[in-house]
Amino acid sequence: MSNIRITKQFNFETGHALYGYDGKCRNVHGHSYKLSVTVIGAPITDKNHVKYGMVIDFSDLKKIVKEDIVDVFDHATVFNKNTPHIELAHELEKRGHHVILVNYQPTSEMMILDFADKIKKRLPKNINLYSLRLQETETSFAEWYAGDN
Repeated sequence: MSNIRITKQFNFETGHALYGYDGKCRNVHGHSYKLSVTVIGAPITDKNHVKYGMVIDFSDLKKIVKEDIVDVFDHATVFNKNTPHIELAHELEKRGHHVILVNYQPTSEMMILDFADKIKKRLPKNINLYSLRLQETETSFAEWYAGDN
């Protein structure tokens, strides 16, 4: 049977700051991110299977992405824990803010790599992550394709 790609889209709000950057994004700011997750696989051919005809149930894909990305990053502020922003992060945490400390510069490019690793680990063995698109503004986005990696 032919492989089919299916895509599910997600939205979340996240703040970040880019330490050492020479532009405005060195300041703490936020984005209304749009994440498109595309997986590829063959539809289930067993007519007795409850998910007959599906590559993956959209609700199963939603559960994976919500648990590992959306619910974690939504309304959080992300900082690279290896920069002086760590002091600001600790102060925000003391004041009850949701802070995520990562081992990378929290650019769209690096976040999408993190997201790809998280999603790939959770997908069923017969389903592969095909691509991700992380849009941070109307005109700016990063894309990841399995075929490029």
